[in-house]
This record gives sequence, C-alpha cells and structure tokens, in this order.
Amino acid sequence: MITGLEFPNSASVRVPERLVLKGGRWEQVDLAVRYGRFVHAQAGACLIDTGYSRRVTAGRRSLPLTLYSAILQPRLTESVLPDASPTATTILLTHLHADHVSALRDYPQARLIADAESVSHFLSAGAFGRTRHGVFRELLPDDLAARIVPLESLPVVEAPFGLGPARDVFGDGEVLAVPLPGHMRGHTGFLFAKLPVPVLYAGDADWLAKAIRERRSPGAPARWILDDPEAGEATARRLNAFEAAGGKVVLCHDPEVLT
Repeated sequence: MITGLEFPNSASVRVPERLVLKGGRWEQVDLAVRYGRFVHAQAGACLIDTGYSRRVTAGRRSLPLTLYSAILQPRLTESVLPDASPTATTILLTHLHADHVSALRDYPQARLIADAESVSHFLSAGAFGRTRHGVFRELLPDDLAARIVPLESLPVVEAPFGLGPARDVFGDGEVLAVPLPGHMRGHTGFLFAKLPVPVLYAGDADWLAKAIRERRSPGAPARWILDDPEAGEATARRLNAFEAAGGKVVLCHDPEVLT
C-alpha cells in the first residue's frame, strides 16, 4: 500500500518560456525542480530522485559544477533535501542529471533503484563525457555502483493504459518502473498503478505538460541536450494515450500546481 504520495518542489529555475515550449513567449517562467515522496507499507519512506540541494549551490565545488550553478541559478525552497525529508530507506532514480541526484550523498544507507546499465555507462565515461551530459561525479556516492538495485533484475509486468512493459519495483504491483526514453540514457518513470487514478511520475519526459499535450516540444537549443529526440516523441505519444485512458502524468519541471 502507498500513502503520502506527493511531489515537493526543491527549487525553481527561471528560463524564457520559448526555451521549453515551441512557439512560446519570450517572457520568463519559473520551472519547478520536483522530487517524489511516499511511504510503502513494506519498504518504508521512499523518494523518487532528490531534486536540487545545497551541494549544487554552495560550498566547495568543482569549477564545472560552480559554472553550472551560476548559469542556471537555482533558487532553493523550504522543501529542499535532506532537510525536508531527513530519512529515506529507498530512492528510485529517474536518471542522473544533477537536478535529480544532488542530495544522494546525504542518504548513505538508502537502497538505490535505477537503470544499472546507464549508471555504469556514466560512471565509466570520462569527466568531459559526464559533464557534457549534466552528470557530476562529485554529486554521486562513491559506492553508487555497489548500492544500485538494477531495474533489470526486477520482475517484468505490463503497465496499464498502453504504457507497455515495466518492472515491478516492490513485487506487489504498487510501483512500476516504466522506461521513458528520449531525454537521457536510462530515463525511467515511476507509475503508481493501484491508485484510483494511476499516477505516472514521468520525470523529464518534457519540461511542460502543455508541450506534450499540444505537441509543442521545443526545438534548438533545448532539443540539443536530448539523448534521442525521436524516442522522446514516441514517449510523448505514450503519455498522451495514458492520460486519455484516465491516468495522470506528473513532470519534474512543470510549474503547474499539483493536486
């Protein structure tokens, strides 16, 4: 059983709307940087990603991470981790971008569940290869590879509403890991399948729900950072079909108020 499901906002980042929405305005919009939080009856307190943390915005940092923070200028909220949730037994990872993993080192005892192949890929890439993909080794636990429970090791099930093959995270059908390719290698969403209205936390499948629903995903330069733009378009079609069938999609960066 799942209780307490919510998606707090760890920080906001201000960008021109046109950067994240095709045909959008040049006016600035505040994007959210969400993470997920819930309690599972057996697994206990769980997180999905960790959002931004002070490890990105303050203290001793590498030059690349300092520049990254200076360019994006994230403004942390009162929901920043680990303060807002000091304990977690399990952390589900959508992908390894800095705005999704920056508090991982603050949870040294948590079990980490992720796409192990993509984790291995980025850990073995050189510093330049990681940095150009928004992955910073200093934000990742030294024992990350050893602590990962591979999604690939979990039972395969069929996700509802046309989402396709998924992995059963806890073995009870409550939370399903759904591959959502396009944004980054190994990008994964997490579906709360047994809620009255199934909720899919789709991470960075796009920046705005409006972009998915109206087929207005941005072009360059936002498109340049995508791992596979064509796969991203296919993912957007699956998300539209999921919502049309009665599901709810939550994105990390959409500023819409969530209910």
